[in-house]
Amino acid sequence: MIVLIGGEKGGSGKSCLAQNLAVYLQVECRLGLMVVDCDPQRTTSKWIQSRNENSALTKINCVQMYGKIRDDLLSLNNHYECIIIDCGGQDSVALRAALSVANFALLPLRPKRRDLQTLEHVDDLISNSQMFNPNLESAFVLTQCPSLPNQVKRILEARDVCQSWGYRVLKGLTYQRNIYDDSEEAGCSVLELEPKGKAANELRQIFNELLHQENQRAIEISYAHSAKQLEHEQYGTSRSYASVSER
Repeated sequence: MIVLIGGEKGGSGKSCLAQNLAVYLQVECRLGLMVVDCDPQRTTSKWIQSRNENSALTKINCVQMYGKIRDDLLSLNNHYECIIIDCGGQDSVALRAALSVANFALLPLRPKRRDLQTLEHVDDLISNSQMFNPNLESAFVLTQCPSLPNQVKRILEARDVCQSWGYRVLKGLTYQRNIYDDSEEAGCSVLELEPKGKAANELRQIFNELLHQENQRAIEISYAHSAKQLEHEQYGTSRSYASVSER
């Protein structure tokens, strides 16, 4: 399974979603994964490097890739149960290559006019990609939403605009919360810093909805490479994953 977190607008929380999705799938859903950082700013790579130095946290594999990465992604997909791609907030060769092989594309947008103005170009990207990748499932998610009651109308209007382009818009969304910045600075995820908090529940809802699954267990069963996962669990054995360099 290949999941792309991308879009045309910077600052919408793509890296935040990619980082938390990686922890959710590896730690809570117990899938072997690789994170591919295609953003020249290397936000996710730096975050993973920081967390991997903390022995109390589960290590996450990460590589940086740029340019024509289609074949590399397909190769990685043969070694891991999930590939998470964090692309920067701009059209790029890497973004188009990722769209050509991804199973899911999660496209975060803030409920702001300047974010919604990117929809036309994003629609062109998705439409062109589906000519080569007809199985691509794309979904928009509204992020960094204001929590004040008088701002609900703005959120609903943004949702309507996205739906008017014929795309799936997730019911789950994220609100403006300090914990998103706090967890990144601490080198961990929201799910680890406050696993039962509101932000953690927001993220789980988004990820489950994106993958059409009810919970972590359903994701584990659906996306494990084989039934061996359940056999290992039944007989008390464990699984380990090596980095690409070790394979």
